[in-house]
Amino acid sequence: MGGVSLSLLFDGEKKDSFEVRTKSYVEKLITIFPFIEQIHFDIRTRNSFPHSSGIASSASGMSALALCLCSLEHELFDTLDSDDLFRRKASFVARLGSGSACRSIYAEVALWGRTGSAEDSSDQYAIPFKEHLHESISNFRDAILIVNSKPKTTSSSSGHSMMETHPFATTRYESARKNLHQLIEALRIGDLMRIGQVCEHEALTLHALLMSSQPSILLIEPNTIKILQLIQEFRKTTNNPVFFTIDAGPNVHVLYPHHVAVEVESFIQDVLSVYCEDGAWINDQIGPGPIQM
Repeated sequence: MGGVSLSLLFDGEKKDSFEVRTKSYVEKLITIFPFIEQIHFDIRTRNSFPHSSGIASSASGMSALALCLCSLEHELFDTLDSDDLFRRKASFVARLGSGSACRSIYAEVALWGRTGSAEDSSDQYAIPFKEHLHESISNFRDAILIVNSKPKTTSSSSGHSMMETHPFATTRYESARKNLHQLIEALRIGDLMRIGQVCEHEALTLHALLMSSQPSILLIEPNTIKILQLIQEFRKTTNNPVFFTIDAGPNVHVLYPHHVAVEVESFIQDVLSVYCEDGAWINDQIGPGPIQM
């Protein structure tokens, strides 16, 4: 037949930009899944959160598609009968569509990136990490504060390509490796304060790099800054282990363990939601991973 036959509906409506990107991604996978040239793909997808706003909507979409392709391979050819093999291949395939998608294959927590701190870790795919977590991390919560739900002006792909010529790139890579090592150790022993410190440092470093690039990329907004300041003040006055991180966009993730959930979520609703778009925030937590419907 040649090529890929594909149609896509997002939230029940045709969205050309998503269809073009998805078709381009699937075409890259022909050498991995030769059978896809003989199939028409009718993809219907949606998100429970704003797409293209820096909350990893592409990660959820590409990981779901990678899992579907691996399921098709197994059903058609009776391969990938080992769950470990199945998920590792799905993670590898998902990474080709969106780097962060490779982590969305697993339940709870996944590790992506080769490091001496974790056996079997790889730059090519993610590995499950929940068995290495301290029990205090298993019920960690993530409240996502929607500062701006509109699609961001700079894509993640463009942001990544900026690092190729960024004058601080080498230092950034070294810092990221050190932070990953420290985060892994903190997750293993349940050092909540250290986990939060590393997450916040990573978030601020990411946006400092974007702002210092050429041309400069400014994704955070005034309300983003105000929320970060209020979280720091709340942590200082209450001594609660509550922290922030930021994806490549203006929206803020508030990280905290279950045992302080009532107090933190009251703080979010009463204080932080004022700085969110229409008061919107998503009450989320570590989840069970993808489920085949």
